[in-house]
Amino acid sequence: MRVPRDWSGQDLIQRLKKFDYERTRQTGSHVRLTRKSLTGDHHITVPLHASLRVGTLNGILTDVASHLEVSKEEVLRQLR
Repeated sequence: MRVPRDWSGQDLIQRLKKFDYERTRQTGSHVRLTRKSLTGDHHITVPLHASLRVGTLNGILTDVASHLEVSKEEVLRQLR
């Protein structure tokens, strides 16, 4: 499954709420999201750009998939 090319930082933040990520802080144009779980907190940083670069989005999705112990394709399927 291809990584979307038209998601903004704000779109991604809204979509990641499905996985219980919450906005914890913002510094400039970057937002830190945190997901609390029994295995520990997981933090990711999302830039608030109008269009996220493919490599940036791919890295964030890979990190989320690794933390959730599912495939990146499964994460994409649930976020779409």
